[in-house]
This record gives sequence, structure tokens and C-alpha cells, in this order.
Amino acid sequence: MKELNEIRFNESNIQLKDNLVKGSILPEKISELTRTITIQGNTVVEGPVYAHKLEIQQGNSEIHGAVFTQLELYINSDAKGYFNFKKSVGSANSVVSRAKECKLMFHSDVNSKSITLYNAFVAGSIYADEVILENCVVIGGVFATQSIEITNSIVGTFNAPSVRLSQSVGLLLPSAFSIEKMTASTGTELYNLSLADLGSLFKGMPQARNSGKIEMNMDADELKTTLSDEDSQKTLRCYTVVGKVLAADLLDMDKFQNHFLLTAASLGTQLLKTYDLGLDHKGELAVLTMDKIRDFFFDILLGKIPVQTIDGNFVISDITGKFS
Repeated sequence: MKELNEIRFNESNIQLKDNLVKGSILPEKISELTRTITIQGNTVVEGPVYAHKLEIQQGNSEIHGAVFTQLELYINSDAKGYFNFKKSVGSANSVVSRAKECKLMFHSDVNSKSITLYNAFVAGSIYADEVILENCVVIGGVFATQSIEITNSIVGTFNAPSVRLSQSVGLLLPSAFSIEKMTASTGTELYNLSLADLGSLFKGMPQARNSGKIEMNMDADELKTTLSDEDSQKTLRCYTVVGKVLAADLLDMDKFQNHFLLTAASLGTQLLKTYDLGLDHKGELAVLTMDKIRDFFFDILLGKIPVQTIDGNFVISDITGKFS
């Protein structure tokens, strides 16, 4: 990053380029509530940001504090470089990024009425009325009050009345939920990574026996539950591999360090130190930095790191022997 110039500003709209903002960008008078902030690239804001509209034209920038916009947070489709939001991001209306060449990272939760993200990494969860994800990784859950569309992405779990999947979609947790029957475009693959040996994959080591991804069938792996009281009735659909996970847990598995890896990702900048998973295949420490975790999951998403399919076979004597 080039040398940054410290800047001070007034109540007018703000344009930032090659700037370092040492404090926050918060309104101090009523006239500043309608302020538009434009980041033109190579900028660091060390505090929180409030704007009527926040537009990001180019990357290689980061905001260390929480962000809230009254209208929208918008990232130009032709934006390049990286952009890091180190704390939670919220908008009263929309968060939109269709920039396929921008390395976009949210280190915490994203909350808005409407959220559309392409090529984004979210260490926390997403909360919205409507969510559209394409080529994204969300370590937490995707929760919507109306609808979710997921294309070629990995998410922790999801829960919405209406869910549509396309291409290849992976789950990090054993279960996901919808109210209406989930729909998918032709050829869509749904798989579960809760029994994949993510720790060994992260270190470049051979995957453990009896580990791997579980291919899910949207019909066979659906559990339909009807909840009712005196006044109303509600149907909930759960897409789960929890029975297979329980069987595998009885066989042993030291959890493949999966929980440790996912927790390090979701806690992000809240951790007081940087942890590691021990030595990798090169004999070096496998350090759990946010950039390395992000690249690791995108390598899985893009097929650069292949995950074996779980065998699924076990001998009943192996289970009973554990209790003898």
C-alpha cells in the first residue's frame, strides 16, 4: 500500500483516496446524516463509519470499525484489489457487491434488508429479508425472513421460508432449514463438509480414513416437521446428515480440528493472539490467519483442494467395542 495521507473533513460529502482516517466518520450535526462517503481506493479508516450511502469504487482498503448506512453499501462491479470490513456491517436498505475481481472480506456479521454478494468471504453470519450469494463462503449461517438464493458457495447453514440452490453448494454444519420445499436448478450438487478432515486439508496432509464430504439428496435427506397450536400450524423442513454424523462420532474421530478451524475464522479480530493447527506438510506452523482461512475455503470451493467422498461403511463391532 502506498503512503497514506491523514485527512480531515467537514459536513459535505466525503471522497477518500490514498487516505488514512485516524478516527471515526460519524455525524455530528443533522446536516451530516445525509452524507455520502466514496472510497476511491488505497484507504484505511481506523474507526466506525456512518453514512447515508457508502460507495466503494476501488479496493486495497479497509475499515476497522463497525459500518452502518441508511441507504446502501455499494461496491462497484469493476472494483479490484481487496477490501476488508473488520467489524460488523449493517444497512437499513441494502448491501450490494457484484465485483467478481474484488477480494471482499467481512470479518463479522452482515445485516441488511437486502444482501447481494459475489466472491465474498463472511466470517460471521448474514441476516436479511432477501439474500443472493454467488461464489461466496460464509462460515456462519445465512438467515432470511423471505428468500435465499445460493449459487456455487459454501455456507455454515441456512434458514429461510424459500431457498433456491444452483451449481454446487456445501454446508459446514450438519443441518439446514426451509419452510417451503427447497428448489434447485438442474444438475445442482448439495454436499456436507461436517465430516471432512478440514484440519489435515488445511495443513496439506493426507485426509483421515472415514472422513470426507457427504453427498446429500434433497428428497431423501429431508425431514418434514409440522408444528401446531390452537391458532396456527407451521411446517418446517430440515435437510440433515445428523444421523451419519452421530454414527461417525461413535467410531471415534478427533473432530479433525474442524471446530477449532471454524471457531478461529468466526471469532476473527476478537482473538487476542493468532493460533495454529500445528505443523503442516512442509514442517512449518499452519497459522490460522483470516487471509489463509479465506484462501483455504475458496480453494475447496473452486476445486483446487479436492475433498474425498466419505466411505460411509462401518463395522458394528467397532462401535460396540468402544463400550466394552
